[in-house]
Amino acid sequence: MTRENLVNILLAVALLAAPLAANALGQAFYVTLATRIAILALAALGLNLALGLGGLVSFGHAAFFGIGGYAAGILAAHGFSGEPILFGLPGTVQMPVIWLVAVFTAAVVALLIGAISLRTSGVYFIMITLAFAQMVYYFAVSWPAYGGEDGLSVLVRNQFPGLNTMVPLNFFLICYVILLVAIALFALIRASRFGAALQAARQNEIRVATIGIGPFRIRLTAFVLSATITALAGALYADLNRFVSPSMLSWHMSGELIVLVILGGVGRLFGPVAGAALYVAFEFALGSLTEYWQFVLGLILLGTVLFVRGGLLGLFAGKARHG
Repeated sequence: MTRENLVNILLAVALLAAPLAANALGQAFYVTLATRIAILALAALGLNLALGLGGLVSFGHAAFFGIGGYAAGILAAHGFSGEPILFGLPGTVQMPVIWLVAVFTAAVVALLIGAISLRTSGVYFIMITLAFAQMVYYFAVSWPAYGGEDGLSVLVRNQFPGLNTMVPLNFFLICYVILLVAIALFALIRASRFGAALQAARQNEIRVATIGIGPFRIRLTAFVLSATITALAGALYADLNRFVSPSMLSWHMSGELIVLVILGGVGRLFGPVAGAALYVAFEFALGSLTEYWQFVLGLILLGTVLFVRGGLLGLFAGKARHG
């Protein structure tokens, strides 16, 4: 077993053990913190698929995060009111159905955005993904039917068959299992021929094209898969807070996801988990002391970029063995 695998197992166990212990002690707040870590890690994992494997520095993944959130909020609002959404289609409060809608909607939007954005590269790709995300953001702000800039409240957390999702530990376990499944999917993609082609396209696009592999199709597929994972996290985030707002679509959110990936380790399997845990820990520990807590996090991010290129997992697990 490699040192990185051992660190990954320790992270997975710690993320599960902490809320279980907190729940046993009657500290539901810490269970909610762990749930936030799991959801943000899932969102960052989606970005890590595009950034870590494909080298696609997307500054627009907040669009997919927000699409997932609004899918959950809108479906739940209509599910409670009984009013149809469009063409007589009903809303729903069932999480599995909401997740499917969120993933499908994000996939369609990502296909359109990716088909245009991936014809560029470098800073142009960054800026065009940011531009598309801002378009979605301003659309949500100017959408008064669902709260506009004030956002949309979800009255009661959506339902999952056989579980009371209003119990914090139950909702954490749902998020935790989804995170593990997404991590397993990431590992399978990275080890597959598709993953090898994606990483090869990142390193040398011309060489990949000369052996008959279309870099555009490979990257577009990765971009869409990445968007669907981040959208699923957005749907869970809406249920966690029972509130959806345009802030989920803002460029600040895209920046946060990139920070999580870099802090944990770009391309690392559990990098998003490590990055999300550090981010939430600083937010909780220093946020109550000063509103400038992100300054400290920024210094850590700067040190990571300059001196620890593999992120937190690179620091504890050594040099990566992939890509």
